[in-house]
Amino acid sequence: MKHILVFIAFALAAFQPLMAQTTISAGRAIEIQLKGVPSEEMALVSGTYTVSETGMISMPLLTSPIRASGQSATSLARAIEAAYRSEKIYTTPTVNVIHSTNESINELVVTVGEQVNKTGPVKYVRGLTLYNAVQAAGGSTIFGSMKRVRLTRGAQTKVYDLTDTKHMNILVEPNDTIQVPPKDIFGN
Repeated sequence: MKHILVFIAFALAAFQPLMAQTTISAGRAIEIQLKGVPSEEMALVSGTYTVSETGMISMPLLTSPIRASGQSATSLARAIEAAYRSEKIYTTPTVNVIHSTNESINELVVTVGEQVNKTGPVKYVRGLTLYNAVQAAGGSTIFGSMKRVRLTRGAQTKVYDLTDTKHMNILVEPNDTIQVPPKDIFGN
């Protein structure tokens, strides 16, 4: 009996790091697949989502974000299914969540475009500011207006004057889009 208890204790100790790796954490990317709904709606929902720094994910059509950090992939999938059912969006959704330790899925970026020297993705790191993201894209071209920089997060866009120091420290989040527009006829 003593040998069995020692074996069980050893087995639990050996699998504990593996179990810890399967927990979803803030700032990571997860793959979500939706099935059991019309194909155009599967395409709307299925994709890669970034868990926010507060541990939440926002799913299309749902009114409230869902807590993802600290959950296993299976428990998050059940929570997403329950949310779609409770809001009467889908009656029998099937959700699959893939939480990978593969760095390619966890490469978090913000996209910087228009009047910058290097348009495209900029690697996201915790604490990345709006100003630093523009600078990481090579800074504004001579035609770009740093006074009307647009930050788009989800469906919301805000305009910031990056010549004003109070706006330089605005934090960005993974998947944000930043646009440096052309100067207007007044040079702004």
